[in-house]
Amino acid sequence: MILSGLLLIPLIGMLVVLLLPKTATRLIRLTATVSTALTLGVSLAVLRLFDPQAAGVQLETFIPWIPQLNIAYHLGVDGLSIMMVLLTTGLSFLACLASWSIPERQKEYFTLYLLLELGMLGTFLALDLFLFYVFWEIVLVPMYFLIGIWGGGRREYSAFKFFVYTLAGSLAMLLGILAIYVATHTFNMTELAQVCPTFAPGLQHLLFVAFFLGFAIKVPVFPFHTWLPDAHVDAPTPISVLLAGVLLKMGAYGFFRISYPFFPEGARWFAGAMAALGMINIVYGAFVAMAQTDFKRMVAYSSVSHMGFVLLGLSSLTPEGFNGALLQMFNHGTITGAMFLLVGVLYDRAHTRDLTAFGGLGSRLPVYAAMLTIFSLASLGLPGLSGFVSEFLSFVGAFGVQRWPTIVSVLGIVVTAAYMLTAIQRVLLGALNQRWQALPDMTPQELVTVVPLLIIVVLVGVYPLSVLRLQDPAILALLQHVGMFQ
Repeated sequence: MILSGLLLIPLIGMLVVLLLPKTATRLIRLTATVSTALTLGVSLAVLRLFDPQAAGVQLETFIPWIPQLNIAYHLGVDGLSIMMVLLTTGLSFLACLASWSIPERQKEYFTLYLLLELGMLGTFLALDLFLFYVFWEIVLVPMYFLIGIWGGGRREYSAFKFFVYTLAGSLAMLLGILAIYVATHTFNMTELAQVCPTFAPGLQHLLFVAFFLGFAIKVPVFPFHTWLPDAHVDAPTPISVLLAGVLLKMGAYGFFRISYPFFPEGARWFAGAMAALGMINIVYGAFVAMAQTDFKRMVAYSSVSHMGFVLLGLSSLTPEGFNGALLQMFNHGTITGAMFLLVGVLYDRAHTRDLTAFGGLGSRLPVYAAMLTIFSLASLGLPGLSGFVSEFLSFVGAFGVQRWPTIVSVLGIVVTAAYMLTAIQRVLLGALNQRWQALPDMTPQELVTVVPLLIIVVLVGVYPLSVLRLQDPAILALLQHVGMFQ
């Protein structure tokens, strides 16, 4: 029942916030922060109970919910989901600390925030396809309002675009779920992973595409990516952190949890297209990021590029590629989450994100400069930091199978280094712009939100086995299931 605790704590916290008077802003913030901290603590307890040697689902909870339709409250965790759960609880806590700067309507904000965490965690824990879809859709509602009410710029347009794109993908996925249920009369994902591979190849191809549309929009895969930069730029900083750090991973996780185990023939059939799309994401996203002068938009397009490595790793159908893809999901969440926090720190002081307006801040804000430099280097894949490990594994796995997409994708690494180093140069180096003479350095509260991510980035970069040992048995079992590894 410990996994139910992961869902109950944010739910109870949300209900408590709803009962508090809206004038009790400090108590509202404390309630939300304590809720996310307790959820993080429970997720660490889950990690402590997790057996890294076991490939199957652990700590299962199974309670019949709608027995007439074979729908159950079915939760579990395995090597595919354990790091996603930790990423969600960790970033939710850190982004909640950053949310203390939200100036208005805190009661509504933190209510929606805790509902968002509930939906994200439920998506990674659900082992019933109906329950998975419920949690998947729950996430849309709070994210729509969090961007549309507390965002900036064209926030209503960006929130609407995010909602419509994601809902369109969800409808394609819903059709796939209904087709599976009509054929099997069950929503149990463990059973479906054994039954669905017996479908005719043509049906597997069709269902793979239906689920691909739902997951690809969330990743986002080119050409379904256009909602992402708008949503990122106009969302408040803590929500940008969760959007990049967790929501994009929900789509990639869907491939690991549903598309590949359910439709192995479809996965093999689609591998070439997956590699091509990954290549496009990596190279196109990097070039567009290099063209940006808005700091936040640059980081947003870098997410499009970095998520391409997940697709490239998946296309390989090899242990190295799959490990790289799954590790890239975790690493991207920690690195890009920190990058958005750092962009928010700068925007709170300067009230601009224009990269050309800065210069020389390295001497004025040394702590900020150190943080920005380290996370930028991690983002461009410097060896010794976490970004390098996952990208390297994705390349190694894909090179022998999808050679030309992999070779072309290397160009994305070069361009990423170019735009990240250019950003560092524009913000930190050169003569100090006199407009920023009085800018203060990072506060202790701001450091608390990024230092834990810094520790993780360095730890995984130096000792990647700390994460790989948790996911490798599940990945090998998945590849044996798909028929690509003996």
